[in-house]
Amino acid sequence: MSGVIAWLSHCSVAGVPLTADVLGQFFQFETLVSVFLNGLAKASLYIMIATGLTLIFGLMGVLNFAHGSLTMIGAYLGGTVLTALVASTTGDPARFVLFFGAVVVVFGTLTVFGGLLEVTLIRPLYDRPPIYQILLTFGVTLVLDELARIVVTFYGLQPISDWQAALGTKPDILTRSVTVGSVSVPGLALFEIVFGVVTVLAIHAFLTRTRYGLIVRAGSDDSEMVSALGIDVRRVFTVVFALGVGVAGVAGTLLLWDPNWGASVPLATETLLPAFVVVIVGGLGTFRGTVAAGVLVGLVDSTMTWWFQNAIQFTGLPEMMVFLVLIVTLIVRPQGLFGLAEVGGH
Repeated sequence: MSGVIAWLSHCSVAGVPLTADVLGQFFQFETLVSVFLNGLAKASLYIMIATGLTLIFGLMGVLNFAHGSLTMIGAYLGGTVLTALVASTTGDPARFVLFFGAVVVVFGTLTVFGGLLEVTLIRPLYDRPPIYQILLTFGVTLVLDELARIVVTFYGLQPISDWQAALGTKPDILTRSVTVGSVSVPGLALFEIVFGVVTVLAIHAFLTRTRYGLIVRAGSDDSEMVSALGIDVRRVFTVVFALGVGVAGVAGTLLLWDPNWGASVPLATETLLPAFVVVIVGGLGTFRGTVAAGVLVGLVDSTMTWWFQNAIQFTGLPEMMVFLVLIVTLIVRPQGLFGLAEVGGH
């Protein structure tokens, strides 16, 4: 290690020397803990964004290109609820209650919308080649993005930059850092970690502790066999697609308070790309792989963000490293960390 540090101390990136001081600062306990916790916060967001995509592809084999747009709609819908109910005098406890109320509203609304979308548009194409479903969902995302752009422009919500009024509904406690000993972590990062862990445990319990979850897992392995047992697989498809869309909306609501994301029309594209990266790295259609890949990508992103802020002058470094993880995975293990040889048995 000392030899590597000595060699790096003579290197430079973009004219900025990688001094031994910077390396020493990175390997300090406080820095490593801070980077780790920020990585878990990013992982929570990535897992939330990708989970709906994984559920839909795992059972139905449908690659939903409209997933990012549905996340964006969830952010705007959650922001609408919060800006309508939160005032300047609303305290932090009430803001948290209203946030979870907004999550319930968004999940319910988008779940119903997802069910209608599957029945009216996706279902007629199950017997056609997958390219038809890809083109359909791609067309849906273009329509949803333009409709959102028209609406937010009409109401003056700044379609390009983040929706500042919605960001202002965040509790004050989440705008400050929490200090434990010598480690300081943003309160929002801790909230995102807790929210992500609870969501992952809830989805895991649904898949492993309920009869419907058992049917979903069996259908992911062999939908024809499940259908032969007398189970209406098409109805299961509708329920899973609706739940996947609902989870995408919840992810959008969580992103609403994060200044790195916020509610904006470009959020559709900004969330779709990392969702695909996490799903592919984890293995198409595997929830366990999505969680593992989300943690991996989150930690890589957090580490590279620290280096970008402290030593390396290259603004695209974190995003570049995330896609480098995707490239390496496709070369070394094309099926992903927990991928199967074949998914989507229908």
